[in-house]
Amino acid sequence: MVFKQMVRAAAAVLLMTGAAYAEDGFPFGTEMTLEALPQPGSKRIPNIEIGDNGEVVLELWCKGSKGQFSVAGNTVIFVPGQIQDRSCPPAKAQADDDLVAALAATETWKRQGDVLTLIGPKPLRFRANGN
Repeated sequence: MVFKQMVRAAAAVLLMTGAAYAEDGFPFGTEMTLEALPQPGSKRIPNIEIGDNGEVVLELWCKGSKGQFSVAGNTVIFVPGQIQDRSCPPAKAQADDDLVAALAATETWKRQGDVLTLIGPKPLRFRANGN
């Protein structure tokens, strides 16, 4: 009887550990907003929509783009697609280009709850959007 209780307790711990890992896995199928201030004269903050297969839709400070995340363990590669130039003011265009370059330079990632940190020369923090 005691053995069965120990086995059940161990199984429960494994299930909870698996659930915690899934919660902290790469956030496929999630829309996230960059933890950053808006550019002067705008309320817009960049966000990414990560599809179930790693496809990405980027809405930057002014421009837009698509891309692809490839994830293996804690390693991540971001490959940007063609950027849509939307006649942006020079400062916003430069900020957008810098953000895409920082995403492309990302090497690893970590997730804590609803925060995804992409780690490279310039760490980027994104927070999952609530409903």
